[in-house]
Amino acid sequence: MIKTVNLQKMFATEEVETTALNGINMEIQDGEFVAIMGPSGCGKSTLLNILGLLDNPSDGEYHFWGKEVARMSERQRAQLRKGAIGFVFQSFNLIDELTVFENVELPLLYLKVPGAERKKKVEEVLERMSIMHRRNHFPQQLSGGQQQRVAIARAVVARPNLILADEPTGNWTPPMGKR
Repeated sequence: MIKTVNLQKMFATEEVETTALNGINMEIQDGEFVAIMGPSGCGKSTLLNILGLLDNPSDGEYHFWGKEVARMSERQRAQLRKGAIGFVFQSFNLIDELTVFENVELPLLYLKVPGAERKKKVEEVLERMSIMHRRNHFPQQLSGGQQQRVAIARAVVARPNLILADEPTGNWTPPMGKR
């Protein structure tokens, strides 16, 4: 499903060049659960952004479901990303102007899922995440843990092939009765 060969990422300014990733080689098969661990600043988020097709490596190869994607155009990457990858960002990235329901619904809109099916899928995932009672609230009306559950719901609602989670449970406390 995922294969990287000598993946590298450099960030450069006029004064300094910083190596964020240096020679990452890995292979992850369908169905595997992988945790990427390390100290702050070691490149975990950079790697997730590349694996999620949000950023390009400086060098090396990245194969996603058998396709070399490191050099795809942004349009091709966006097309592949919207149906195949779910994200839980460290800072949640919820849209303040959208309700909980609308934030979770967003990936299904991009995939052109019909209205009745969208509603059913969103309600199912909100129930599973014990956040249905907040469906009409806006992100700023939620606690950090509730925002995190909304972000997780949004990541899984379209049943993507790959879920990338950058510290997905740092602020989360399981709802009562679900521990």
